[in-house]
Amino acid sequence: MKYKPANDASRKIRRFAVLCVVVWLFILPSCKKDDDHPDEQKAVDIKEIASGFVSPIQLVASPDDTKRLFVIDQVGKIWIIDKDNNTLPTPFLDVSSTLVPLNPGFDERGLLGLAFHPDYKNNRRFFIYYQLQPRSGGPASGVLWNNLSRISEFTTSGDPNLANTGSEKVLLEWDDPQFNHNGGTLAFGPDGFLYISVGDGGSSNDTAVGHVEDWYVANKGGNGQDVEADLLGNVLRIDVNTGTPYGIPSDNPFANKTGRDEIYAYGFRNPYRFSFDMGGSHQLILGDAGQLLWEEIDVVTKGGNYGWNVKEGRHCFDAANSLSIPASCPAADNLGNPLIDPVIEINNWQNPSGGRATTVIGGHVYRGQDIEGWDGKYIFGTFSQTPTTTDGELFSAMPAGNSWTYQEVSLKSHPDDIGYYLRGFGQDNAGEIYLTVSSSIGPQGTTGKVFKLVQVPGN
Repeated sequence: MKYKPANDASRKIRRFAVLCVVVWLFILPSCKKDDDHPDEQKAVDIKEIASGFVSPIQLVASPDDTKRLFVIDQVGKIWIIDKDNNTLPTPFLDVSSTLVPLNPGFDERGLLGLAFHPDYKNNRRFFIYYQLQPRSGGPASGVLWNNLSRISEFTTSGDPNLANTGSEKVLLEWDDPQFNHNGGTLAFGPDGFLYISVGDGGSSNDTAVGHVEDWYVANKGGNGQDVEADLLGNVLRIDVNTGTPYGIPSDNPFANKTGRDEIYAYGFRNPYRFSFDMGGSHQLILGDAGQLLWEEIDVVTKGGNYGWNVKEGRHCFDAANSLSIPASCPAADNLGNPLIDPVIEINNWQNPSGGRATTVIGGHVYRGQDIEGWDGKYIFGTFSQTPTTTDGELFSAMPAGNSWTYQEVSLKSHPDDIGYYLRGFGQDNAGEIYLTVSSSIGPQGTTGKVFKLVQVPGN
Protein backbone atom coordinates (compact mmCIF):
# COMPACT_ATOMS: atom_id res chain seq x y z
CA MET A 1 0.00 0.00 0.00
CA LYS A 2 1.36 3.37 -0.94
CA TYR A 3 1.71 6.15 1.63
CA LYS A 4 -1.26 8.47 1.63
CA PRO A 5 -0.80 12.01 2.99
CA ALA A 6 -2.88 12.68 6.06
CA ASN A 7 -5.73 15.11 5.81
CA ASP A 8 -6.27 17.95 8.33
CA ALA A 9 -8.50 15.83 10.56
CA SER A 10 -6.05 12.96 10.84
CA ARG A 11 -3.18 15.37 11.52
CA LYS A 12 -5.17 16.92 14.39
CA ILE A 13 -5.86 13.47 15.83
CA ARG A 14 -2.17 12.61 15.68
CA ARG A 15 -1.16 15.90 17.34
CA PHE A 16 -3.73 15.31 20.09
CA ALA A 17 -2.40 11.78 20.67
CA VAL A 18 1.17 13.09 20.95
CA LEU A 19 0.00 15.76 23.40
CA CYS A 20 -1.72 13.11 25.55
CA VAL A 21 1.48 11.06 25.68
CA VAL A 22 3.50 14.11 26.74
CA VAL A 23 0.99 14.94 29.47
CA TRP A 24 0.97 11.32 30.70
CA LEU A 25 4.75 10.94 30.78
CA PHE A 26 5.95 14.34 31.95
CA ILE A 27 3.17 16.37 33.55
CA LEU A 28 0.93 13.94 35.44
CA PRO A 29 3.75 12.40 37.53
CA SER A 30 4.44 15.78 39.12
CA CYS A 31 0.75 16.28 39.86
CA LYS A 32 0.12 13.14 41.93
CA LYS A 33 -1.61 13.43 45.29
CA ASP A 34 0.35 14.21 48.43
CA ASP A 35 -0.34 10.68 49.65
CA ASP A 36 1.80 9.25 46.85
CA HIS A 37 4.92 11.08 48.07
CA PRO A 38 4.32 12.01 51.71
CA ASP A 39 8.00 12.75 52.42
CA GLU A 40 8.15 15.23 49.52
CA GLN A 41 4.88 16.96 50.39
CA LYS A 42 4.80 16.96 54.20
CA ALA A 43 7.48 19.33 55.48
CA VAL A 44 8.88 18.47 58.90
CA ASP A 45 11.08 20.32 61.35
CA ILE A 46 12.43 20.21 64.89
CA LYS A 47 10.84 22.16 67.72
CA GLU A 48 12.93 22.97 70.80
CA ILE A 49 11.43 21.51 73.98
CA ALA A 50 14.20 22.03 76.54
CA SER A 51 17.81 23.22 76.78
CA GLY A 52 20.70 23.74 79.19
CA PHE A 53 21.83 20.11 79.45
CA VAL A 54 25.46 19.01 79.30
CA SER A 55 25.31 15.85 77.18
CA PRO A 56 21.73 14.57 76.81
CA ILE A 57 21.96 11.10 75.31
CA GLN A 58 18.40 9.80 75.50
CA LEU A 59 14.84 10.71 76.42
CA VAL A 60 12.49 8.23 78.09
CA ALA A 61 8.78 8.64 78.83
CA SER A 62 7.44 7.34 82.13
CA PRO A 63 4.72 4.69 81.63
CA ASP A 64 2.05 6.53 83.62
CA ASP A 65 -0.49 9.27 83.00
CA THR A 66 1.74 12.25 83.87
CA LYS A 67 3.13 12.86 80.35
CA ARG A 68 6.55 13.48 81.88
CA LEU A 69 9.72 13.04 79.82
CA PHE A 70 12.98 12.02 81.50
CA VAL A 71 16.25 13.23 79.98
CA ILE A 72 19.41 11.19 80.61
CA ASP A 73 22.39 13.51 80.92
CA GLN A 74 25.60 11.55 80.46
CA VAL A 75 27.28 13.38 83.36
CA GLY A 76 25.09 11.48 85.84
CA LYS A 77 21.79 13.31 86.11
CA ILE A 78 18.24 12.53 85.03
CA TRP A 79 16.03 15.58 84.46
CA ILE A 80 12.25 15.77 84.17
CA ILE A 81 10.40 17.73 81.49
CA ASP A 82 6.81 18.09 82.69
CA LYS A 83 3.66 18.00 80.57
CA ASP A 84 3.96 21.75 79.96
CA ASN A 85 7.54 21.38 78.65
CA ASN A 86 9.08 22.88 81.77
CA THR A 87 12.35 21.35 82.97
CA LEU A 88 12.09 20.84 86.72
CA PRO A 89 14.91 22.58 88.65
CA THR A 90 15.96 19.53 90.67
CA PRO A 91 17.14 16.36 88.93
CA PHE A 92 15.03 13.24 89.38
CA LEU A 93 18.24 11.28 90.11
CA ASP A 94 21.86 12.37 90.50
CA VAL A 95 24.62 9.72 90.49
CA SER A 96 27.34 12.09 89.26
CA SER A 97 29.37 11.70 92.47
CA THR A 98 29.72 7.94 91.89
CA LEU A 99 30.57 8.04 88.19
CA VAL A 100 34.03 7.32 86.87
CA PRO A 101 35.54 10.76 86.00
CA LEU A 102 34.63 11.62 82.41
CA ASN A 103 36.93 13.14 79.80
CA PRO A 104 35.36 16.48 78.78
CA GLY A 105 36.86 16.28 75.28
CA PHE A 106 35.15 12.97 74.48
CA ASP A 107 33.85 10.03 76.45
CA GLU A 108 31.48 7.11 75.93
CA ARG A 109 31.11 6.31 79.64
CA GLY A 110 28.75 7.86 82.16
CA LEU A 111 25.06 7.49 82.87
CA LEU A 112 23.94 5.70 79.71
CA GLY A 113 20.55 4.07 80.16
CA LEU A 114 17.18 4.36 81.91
CA ALA A 115 14.14 2.09 81.83
CA PHE A 116 10.92 2.28 83.81
CA HIS A 117 9.26 -0.93 84.90
CA PRO A 118 6.11 -1.58 82.81
CA ASP A 119 4.08 -1.36 86.04
CA TYR A 120 5.91 1.77 87.20
CA LYS A 121 2.62 3.55 87.85
CA ASN A 122 2.04 1.15 90.75
CA ASN A 123 5.44 -0.15 91.86
CA ARG A 124 7.66 2.93 91.15
CA ARG A 125 10.59 0.75 90.08
CA PHE A 126 13.12 1.96 87.49
CA PHE A 127 16.55 0.86 86.29
CA ILE A 128 19.74 2.61 85.19
CA TYR A 129 23.01 1.70 83.48
CA TYR A 130 26.16 3.61 84.45
CA GLN A 131 29.96 3.39 84.84
CA LEU A 132 31.77 3.68 88.16
CA GLN A 133 35.39 3.77 89.27
CA PRO A 134 37.18 0.52 88.38
CA ARG A 135 37.57 -2.33 90.80
CA SER A 136 41.03 -3.62 91.68
CA GLY A 137 42.79 -5.96 89.30
CA GLY A 138 42.67 -6.00 85.55
CA PRO A 139 42.38 -8.06 82.38
CA ALA A 140 46.10 -8.93 82.33
CA SER A 141 49.19 -8.67 84.49
CA GLY A 142 50.08 -5.00 84.98
CA VAL A 143 46.92 -3.81 83.20
CA LEU A 144 44.09 -2.29 85.23
CA TRP A 145 40.39 -2.28 84.48
CA ASN A 146 39.14 1.02 83.07
CA ASN A 147 35.75 1.16 84.80
CA LEU A 148 32.96 -0.87 86.34
CA SER A 149 29.63 -1.10 84.50
CA ARG A 150 26.56 -1.47 86.67
CA ILE A 151 22.85 -2.13 86.19
CA SER A 152 20.88 -0.98 89.24
CA GLU A 153 17.28 -0.80 90.33
CA PHE A 154 15.85 2.21 92.21
CA THR A 155 12.42 3.28 93.39
CA THR A 156 10.80 6.69 93.40
CA SER A 157 10.44 8.50 96.72
CA GLY A 158 7.19 9.88 98.14
CA ASP A 159 7.69 12.81 95.78
CA PRO A 160 6.99 11.43 92.28
CA ASN A 161 9.58 13.80 90.84
CA LEU A 162 12.42 12.52 93.03
CA ALA A 163 14.11 9.12 93.13
CA ASN A 164 14.93 7.49 96.44
CA THR A 165 18.72 7.51 96.16
CA GLY A 166 19.02 5.13 99.10
CA SER A 167 16.94 2.45 97.39
CA GLU A 168 19.66 1.27 94.99
CA LYS A 169 19.70 -2.48 94.40
CA VAL A 170 22.63 -3.64 92.26
CA LEU A 171 21.49 -6.25 89.73
CA LEU A 172 24.48 -6.81 87.50
CA GLU A 173 28.11 -5.63 87.22
CA TRP A 174 31.02 -6.31 84.89
CA ASP A 175 34.54 -4.92 84.41
CA ASP A 176 35.34 -2.95 81.27
CA PRO A 177 38.88 -3.15 79.84
CA GLN A 178 38.64 0.15 77.90
CA PHE A 179 36.65 3.38 78.17
CA ASN A 180 34.61 3.04 74.98
CA HIS A 181 32.09 0.67 73.39
CA ASN A 182 29.75 0.44 76.35
CA GLY A 183 26.50 0.04 74.45
CA GLY A 184 24.11 1.62 76.90
CA THR A 185 20.41 1.06 76.27
CA LEU A 186 17.97 -0.40 78.78
CA ALA A 187 14.43 -1.19 77.62
CA PHE A 188 11.60 -3.50 78.58
CA GLY A 189 10.38 -5.68 75.77
CA PRO A 190 6.77 -6.62 75.02
CA ASP A 191 7.46 -9.83 76.98
CA GLY A 192 8.06 -7.84 80.18
CA PHE A 193 11.77 -8.70 80.38
CA LEU A 194 14.58 -6.14 80.67
CA TYR A 195 16.92 -5.92 77.67
CA ILE A 196 20.44 -4.46 77.98
CA SER A 197 22.89 -3.62 75.17
CA VAL A 198 26.58 -4.09 75.98
CA GLY A 199 29.57 -3.19 73.78
CA ASP A 200 32.59 -5.37 73.05
CA GLY A 201 34.77 -3.79 75.75
CA GLY A 202 36.40 -1.00 73.78
CA SER A 203 39.52 -0.02 71.90
CA SER A 204 39.32 -1.12 68.24
CA ASN A 205 38.97 -4.32 66.20
CA ASP A 206 37.81 -6.29 69.30
CA THR A 207 41.43 -7.37 69.80
CA ALA A 208 42.90 -5.34 72.69
CA VAL A 209 43.77 -6.68 76.12
CA GLY A 210 40.59 -7.93 77.79
CA HIS A 211 39.18 -9.20 74.48
CA VAL A 212 39.18 -12.99 74.61
CA GLU A 213 39.95 -15.33 71.75
CA ASP A 214 36.93 -16.80 69.98
CA TRP A 215 36.20 -19.59 67.49
CA TYR A 216 37.31 -17.59 64.41
CA VAL A 217 41.08 -18.07 64.34
CA ALA A 218 41.61 -15.81 61.30
CA ASN A 219 40.95 -12.77 63.49
CA LYS A 220 42.58 -12.12 66.82
CA GLY A 221 40.29 -11.45 69.78
CA GLY A 222 36.56 -11.61 69.71
CA ASN A 223 34.35 -10.61 72.67
CA GLY A 224 31.60 -10.13 70.12
CA GLN A 225 31.73 -13.80 69.13
CA ASP A 226 32.46 -15.32 72.53
CA VAL A 227 29.39 -16.35 74.55
CA GLU A 228 31.11 -17.97 77.54
CA ALA A 229 33.85 -15.77 79.01
CA ASP A 230 31.98 -12.50 79.59
CA LEU A 231 28.89 -10.45 78.77
CA LEU A 232 30.62 -8.08 76.33
CA GLY A 233 29.37 -7.59 72.78
CA ASN A 234 25.84 -8.79 73.51
CA VAL A 235 22.22 -7.88 74.04
CA LEU A 236 21.17 -9.33 77.39
CA ARG A 237 17.69 -10.26 78.63
CA ILE A 238 16.83 -10.74 82.29
CA ASP A 239 13.71 -11.11 84.42
CA VAL A 240 13.60 -8.44 87.13
CA ASN A 241 10.43 -9.86 88.67
CA THR A 242 11.96 -13.15 89.82
CA GLY A 243 15.23 -14.46 91.21
CA THR A 244 17.95 -12.93 93.37
CA PRO A 245 18.91 -10.40 92.16
CA TYR A 246 17.19 -11.35 88.89
CA GLY A 247 15.92 -14.35 87.00
CA ILE A 248 16.75 -15.84 83.60
CA PRO A 249 13.93 -16.23 81.06
CA SER A 250 13.62 -19.96 80.40
CA ASP A 251 13.83 -19.52 76.63
CA ASN A 252 17.04 -17.45 76.62
CA PRO A 253 19.23 -19.13 73.98
CA PHE A 254 21.99 -20.22 76.38
CA ALA A 255 19.89 -20.93 79.45
CA ASN A 256 20.91 -24.24 81.02
CA LYS A 257 23.51 -24.90 78.32
CA THR A 258 27.03 -23.76 77.42
CA GLY A 259 27.09 -19.95 77.23
CA ARG A 260 26.12 -17.10 79.54
CA ASP A 261 22.49 -17.41 80.57
CA GLU A 262 21.83 -13.67 80.26
CA ILE A 263 22.66 -13.48 76.53
CA TYR A 264 19.76 -12.87 74.14
CA ALA A 265 21.78 -12.05 70.98
CA TYR A 266 25.47 -11.53 70.25
CA GLY A 267 28.05 -10.42 67.68
CA PHE A 268 27.87 -6.65 68.36
CA ARG A 269 30.59 -4.00 68.43
CA ASN A 270 28.96 -1.03 70.14
CA PRO A 271 25.16 -1.38 70.21
CA TYR A 272 24.65 2.12 71.60
CA ARG A 273 20.92 2.59 70.99
CA PHE A 274 18.04 0.20 70.37
CA SER A 275 14.27 0.34 70.71
CA PHE A 276 11.16 -1.78 70.40
CA ASP A 277 8.54 -0.81 67.85
CA MET A 278 5.45 0.35 69.77
CA GLY A 279 3.24 -1.19 67.08
CA GLY A 280 3.34 -3.85 64.41
CA SER A 281 5.26 -6.94 65.49
CA HIS A 282 7.22 -4.95 68.14
CA GLN A 283 10.57 -5.56 66.47
CA LEU A 284 13.78 -4.88 68.38
CA ILE A 285 15.76 -2.52 66.10
CA LEU A 286 19.34 -1.64 67.01
CA GLY A 287 22.08 0.67 65.75
CA ASP A 288 25.56 -0.85 65.99
CA ALA A 289 28.58 1.44 65.56
CA GLY A 290 31.08 0.21 62.97
CA GLN A 291 34.87 0.30 62.79
CA LEU A 292 36.17 2.32 59.81
CA LEU A 293 34.04 1.27 56.89
CA TRP A 294 30.36 0.62 57.73
CA GLU A 295 27.69 1.51 60.28
CA GLU A 296 24.67 -0.76 60.65
CA ILE A 297 21.05 -1.09 61.72
CA ASP A 298 19.99 -4.58 62.83
CA VAL A 299 16.68 -6.28 63.51
CA VAL A 300 17.57 -8.36 66.56
CA THR A 301 16.06 -11.78 67.16
CA LYS A 302 16.56 -14.32 69.95
CA GLY A 303 19.81 -16.24 69.57
CA GLY A 304 20.94 -14.18 66.60
CA ASN A 305 24.64 -13.69 65.80
CA TYR A 306 25.23 -10.29 64.18
CA GLY A 307 28.72 -10.96 62.94
CA TRP A 308 31.27 -8.79 64.74
CA ASN A 309 34.29 -9.22 64.50
CA VAL A 310 34.03 -11.77 61.69
CA LYS A 311 32.09 -9.16 59.72
CA GLU A 312 31.59 -5.41 59.70
CA GLY A 313 28.21 -4.61 58.25
CA ARG A 314 27.60 -7.02 55.37
CA HIS A 315 31.31 -7.47 54.67
CA CYS A 316 34.10 -9.73 55.89
CA PHE A 317 36.38 -8.04 58.42
CA ASP A 318 40.14 -8.18 58.86
CA ALA A 319 41.12 -7.42 62.46
CA ALA A 320 44.76 -6.92 61.45
CA ASN A 321 43.90 -4.35 58.77
CA SER A 322 40.47 -2.84 59.25
CA LEU A 323 40.54 -1.00 55.90
CA SER A 324 41.06 -4.28 54.06
CA ILE A 325 38.11 -6.48 53.04
CA PRO A 326 38.86 -10.23 53.04
CA ALA A 327 37.62 -12.14 50.01
CA SER A 328 35.71 -14.59 52.18
CA CYS A 329 34.71 -15.44 55.72
CA PRO A 330 32.37 -17.94 57.40
CA ALA A 331 28.62 -17.62 56.91
CA ALA A 332 27.89 -19.26 60.26
CA ASP A 333 29.59 -19.55 63.65
CA ASN A 334 30.90 -22.61 65.49
CA LEU A 335 27.42 -23.28 66.90
CA GLY A 336 25.89 -23.38 63.43
CA ASN A 337 24.15 -20.01 63.83
CA PRO A 338 24.21 -17.90 60.65
CA LEU A 339 25.88 -14.49 60.77
CA ILE A 340 22.95 -12.12 60.30
CA ASP A 341 23.49 -9.11 58.05
CA PRO A 342 22.11 -5.66 58.91
CA VAL A 343 18.93 -4.36 57.30
CA ILE A 344 20.64 -0.99 56.74
CA GLU A 345 24.30 -0.30 56.06
CA ILE A 346 25.81 3.21 55.95
CA ASN A 347 29.30 4.15 54.87
CA ASN A 348 31.50 5.45 57.67
CA TRP A 349 33.16 8.82 57.05
CA GLN A 350 36.54 7.05 56.81
CA ASN A 351 35.41 4.64 54.10
CA PRO A 352 37.73 5.13 51.09
CA SER A 353 34.75 4.87 48.75
CA GLY A 354 33.11 7.83 50.49
CA GLY A 355 30.91 8.26 53.52
CA ARG A 356 29.59 10.82 55.99
CA ALA A 357 28.72 9.02 59.20
CA THR A 358 30.93 9.04 62.28
CA THR A 359 28.53 6.77 64.18
CA VAL A 360 25.02 5.54 63.56
CA ILE A 361 22.43 6.47 66.21
CA GLY A 362 19.56 4.00 66.48
CA GLY A 363 16.12 5.57 66.75
CA HIS A 364 12.44 4.61 66.84
CA VAL A 365 9.59 3.52 64.61
CA TYR A 366 7.19 6.45 64.35
CA ARG A 367 3.78 5.63 65.81
CA GLY A 368 2.52 9.15 66.47
CA GLN A 369 -0.32 11.12 64.92
CA ASP A 370 1.27 14.54 64.37
CA ILE A 371 3.20 13.85 61.15
CA GLU A 372 1.08 12.61 58.27
CA GLY A 373 2.35 9.67 56.25
CA TRP A 374 5.03 8.67 58.75
CA ASP A 375 3.34 5.79 60.56
CA GLY A 376 5.58 2.73 60.57
CA LYS A 377 8.73 4.52 59.41
CA TYR A 378 11.95 3.87 61.29
CA ILE A 379 13.65 7.18 62.14
CA PHE A 380 17.38 7.06 62.90
CA GLY A 381 20.44 9.21 62.41
CA THR A 382 24.15 9.81 62.60
CA PHE A 383 26.16 11.52 65.32
CA SER A 384 27.90 13.77 62.77
CA GLN A 385 29.53 13.68 59.35
CA THR A 386 33.07 14.11 60.69
CA PRO A 387 34.29 14.11 64.31
CA THR A 388 34.71 17.90 64.38
CA THR A 389 31.52 19.05 62.61
CA THR A 390 28.16 19.61 64.28
CA ASP A 391 26.15 18.18 61.41
CA GLY A 392 24.36 15.01 62.41
CA GLU A 393 21.74 13.79 59.97
CA LEU A 394 18.30 12.20 60.16
CA PHE A 395 17.08 9.33 58.02
CA SER A 396 13.85 7.40 57.57
CA ALA A 397 13.27 3.86 56.37
CA MET A 398 10.19 1.74 55.87
CA PRO A 399 10.87 -1.66 57.48
CA ALA A 400 10.45 -4.35 54.83
CA GLY A 401 12.42 -7.49 54.09
CA ASN A 402 16.08 -8.09 54.84
CA SER A 403 17.42 -4.91 53.22
CA TRP A 404 15.67 -1.61 53.93
CA THR A 405 15.90 1.40 51.67
CA TYR A 406 16.32 4.71 53.46
CA GLN A 407 16.40 8.41 52.69
CA GLU A 408 17.52 11.57 54.42
CA VAL A 409 14.94 13.60 56.31
CA SER A 410 15.31 17.23 55.23
CA LEU A 411 14.21 19.57 58.01
CA LYS A 412 12.53 22.86 57.15
CA SER A 413 14.96 24.93 59.25
CA HIS A 414 17.99 22.68 58.62
CA PRO A 415 17.64 21.21 55.11
CA ASP A 416 21.16 19.76 54.97
CA ASP A 417 21.72 18.47 58.53
CA ILE A 418 20.52 18.90 62.12
CA GLY A 419 23.10 21.54 63.02
CA TYR A 420 24.19 19.64 66.16
CA TYR A 421 25.82 16.44 67.25
CA LEU A 422 22.97 13.93 67.44
CA ARG A 423 23.42 12.06 70.71
CA GLY A 424 20.20 10.09 70.95
CA PHE A 425 16.45 9.84 70.50
CA GLY A 426 13.33 9.48 72.58
CA GLN A 427 9.69 8.57 72.11
CA ASP A 428 6.71 9.60 74.19
CA ASN A 429 3.74 7.41 75.01
CA ALA A 430 1.84 8.82 72.03
CA GLY A 431 4.56 7.63 69.63
CA GLU A 432 6.04 11.05 68.82
CA ILE A 433 9.83 11.20 68.40
CA TYR A 434 12.40 13.47 70.06
CA LEU A 435 16.07 14.23 69.43
CA THR A 436 18.73 14.83 72.07
CA VAL A 437 21.62 16.96 70.78
CA SER A 438 24.50 19.20 71.76
CA SER A 439 27.13 21.43 70.15
CA SER A 440 30.04 19.88 72.06
CA ILE A 441 31.54 16.55 71.07
CA GLY A 442 32.31 15.73 74.71
CA PRO A 443 30.42 15.92 78.04
CA GLN A 444 31.03 19.58 78.81
CA GLY A 445 29.25 22.93 78.57
CA THR A 446 25.49 23.45 78.55
CA THR A 447 24.65 23.31 74.85
CA GLY A 448 22.53 20.17 75.21
CA LYS A 449 18.96 20.42 73.93
CA VAL A 450 15.85 18.33 73.36
CA PHE A 451 13.91 18.76 70.12
CA LYS A 452 10.63 17.25 69.00
CA LEU A 453 10.04 16.20 65.39
CA VAL A 454 6.98 18.06 64.13
CA GLN A 455 5.09 18.65 60.93
CA VAL A 456 5.39 22.19 59.63
CA PRO A 457 2.03 24.00 59.99
CA GLY A 458 0.14 24.31 56.72
CA ASN A 459 1.69 21.18 55.22
